[in-house]
Amino acid sequence: MTALDPLFAPRAIAVLGASATPGKLGAAMTDSLASFPGPVLKVNAGRPDPDRGFFPTVAEAAAAHGIAPDLVVSCIPAIATAGAVRDAANAGARAALVCAGGFAESGDDGALHQQALAEVVRDTGIRVLGPNTSGFLAPHRRLTASFVPGVADLEAGPVAVVAASGGVNHALAFAFAEAGVGLRLGVGLGNSLDVTQADVLLHLAEDDGVRAVALHVETAAEGRRLTEAVRRLTGRIPVVALVVGRSDIGDFARSHTGALATSWRVTRTALRQAGAVLVDDERDLVDAVTALSRVRLPAHPRPGIGLVTAQAGPGLLLTDDLRFHGLQVPPLVERTVKELRELLPALTYLNNPVDTGRPSPALTQIVERVSQDPGIDVTAVYGLLEPTAVDLSGALATARTATPLVAVVGGPAEQARQARRELGAAGIPCAATPASGSVMIRALVEDAVSRARLQAADVTAPGAPTLPLPGPVDEHTAKSVLADLGIRTPVRRVCADPAAAHAALDELGGPVVVKILDAEILHKTEVGGVQVGIRSHEDLDDALARMPASPALLVEQMAPAGPELIVGVRRDPVFGPVLALGAGGTAAEILGDVSLRLAPLSAHEADAMLDELATREKFLGARGATPVDRTRLTHVLLALASLATENAVAECEINPLRILPDGDVVALDAVLLLRDPWDQGGSDDA
Repeated sequence: MTALDPLFAPRAIAVLGASATPGKLGAAMTDSLASFPGPVLKVNAGRPDPDRGFFPTVAEAAAAHGIAPDLVVSCIPAIATAGAVRDAANAGARAALVCAGGFAESGDDGALHQQALAEVVRDTGIRVLGPNTSGFLAPHRRLTASFVPGVADLEAGPVAVVAASGGVNHALAFAFAEAGVGLRLGVGLGNSLDVTQADVLLHLAEDDGVRAVALHVETAAEGRRLTEAVRRLTGRIPVVALVVGRSDIGDFARSHTGALATSWRVTRTALRQAGAVLVDDERDLVDAVTALSRVRLPAHPRPGIGLVTAQAGPGLLLTDDLRFHGLQVPPLVERTVKELRELLPALTYLNNPVDTGRPSPALTQIVERVSQDPGIDVTAVYGLLEPTAVDLSGALATARTATPLVAVVGGPAEQARQARRELGAAGIPCAATPASGSVMIRALVEDAVSRARLQAADVTAPGAPTLPLPGPVDEHTAKSVLADLGIRTPVRRVCADPAAAHAALDELGGPVVVKILDAEILHKTEVGGVQVGIRSHEDLDDALARMPASPALLVEQMAPAGPELIVGVRRDPVFGPVLALGAGGTAAEILGDVSLRLAPLSAHEADAMLDELATREKFLGARGATPVDRTRLTHVLLALASLATENAVAECEINPLRILPDGDVVALDAVLLLRDPWDQGGSDDA
């Protein structure tokens, strides 16, 4: 039992605005619910007709039927909804589906209607799905709470859809049906006034009939509650997420790093970190969920893929795409190759991918041998239907493989569709094209890698840094906070006047950097407040003459030249503390070369961030350069993540973080912004 059982597993249903007039929403909904095995109470306050089963109130309908409805489905206008739902709750209803539009999405009057409905939820405890949604589907309960034609014919199965949009929910339900996959539950959330994606995911976590979840996200207003629900679910059931909004920059913080962390990126980062598999469009979503509903690999940090192809060209397309996405297609061991030589002609390629030349009668044995190779964790087969050579479906369905199997089958449309359905019924994910096959394999691998990462994660409680008092923070103070966290900073001196700066030059020796020290100026370079390469007192006098007036000066030793990174943390309004690692210079801005994580995070997650940068080779020793000390970089990332979890911290940025000739890293500039004390009491998770 879950809190949403009255919504998704009701004993009786009432339709508000039920009608016998064709074309009306209430009539379409009543017809859709005709297959529901329990009582369906028809309520029409404007035209009651008890003799025909239409009652003016839920209470009167319940009295006539001898049962109060668990669920009311509202098909009445927005202006009348709140009062009708309140009456239904008072009559015993515990959940409501509100289909009508005209709420917050429509402007000021609609916002008032939504506020009134929210007050009903608050006062009565009734759970509300919607408003502004086309409903939900639960075929295994013969429950079609939707007015969309044709959905009543959808077959039950193991896949759940949790979609921000009712239209997307129905589109995906039909797409899964076309893929031969039945639906367990399909939910369109609409405005999410009460029931949210996290609520539905937590409900699904208790449903043993669900094998995979398709998650469609437009906004992630719940932040960490959503990721916690995904994390809980992926321990048992795979989740594939499609996040909309890659072109929306969003309203982000003023900092350089914050500008890089768009809402779309942060949402994807949060879901991936929680264990979800990410896809880029609805076609990939259907392929990925279809595969994961039939097969789930054991947790593995880097699964190996074995490929068998009956046609070399399509097999090369599949291999190329997998390797392009960083998946491992390892060479087979000599023993496996030797066994394959006994089954295949000498002209074929035998070392992954294995090319059979054409569909071979020995296909079953070939697939079995490849799957038994010690480096293989999932085996994929491509073949065109050639019935005179081999029964492809039968050969694969009867193979006793040591690993899960994925198939890609082409051929005449109807025969190929039938073969794919047969293989799906045998528990083998089957795609129509190499591209779709690659999506399926990548989804299986990403899910396995994700679970291995989560199992290895050990997030340690961060130490509490010493923070300055509330107010603007200058660069020297920010660097002192970083030094307390074990992050290397340049040797420096704070100078009250030019004479002290000259004394600092004598003490530190050249070359040095001279900066204005003013907490109100974050971008010192733009105002001429940074002068570098100062070796003599004459250089220093010239530099000071070029610099604007400042309350104080900062003189610090120059660091040797080296590659540069940007590291920053900011407080996202939805997800809370977010950590970013980016390539220095213009690559982070122009190319979007940045990796994100929610804080706090594990050392394993922090270490993986560098590998996600497109320019990672620059920091890993390309062209003979000293590679960054990954242990030191990981320490910096974890230290900033710990700083971000301090409620008083709004943002902190190291830009640049320079890699030194010995591989260590040093924070050459730092910005620390503190939150106003009055703004520290609330949660970041909206």
